[in-house]
Amino acid sequence: MGSVVVTLLTRAGCPACARALAELRDVCAGYDAPLTVVDVDEAAAQDPELRAEFGDRLPVVLLDDREHSYGEVDLPRLHRDLSAEGT
Repeated sequence: MGSVVVTLLTRAGCPACARALAELRDVCAGYDAPLTVVDVDEAAAQDPELRAEFGDRLPVVLLDDREHSYGEVDLPRLHRDLSAEGT
């Protein structure tokens, strides 16, 4: 079974995004889950809809491109969902 991909949608200068990144690095390392970080402002040149959809709710955590949480990382739910992927 493949590993779930965790994506953090973020923006430069966002303190909540920096906290979320630190939390996700620790959690993803524990589950050997790949972590991708996407700055929605930089990505807007190629995908303006990404910023339009998520830009006002950052940080946003996606699991396999599906929204998992926003504003802050839902750590209990993330642990539960990543554990379920490994079973």
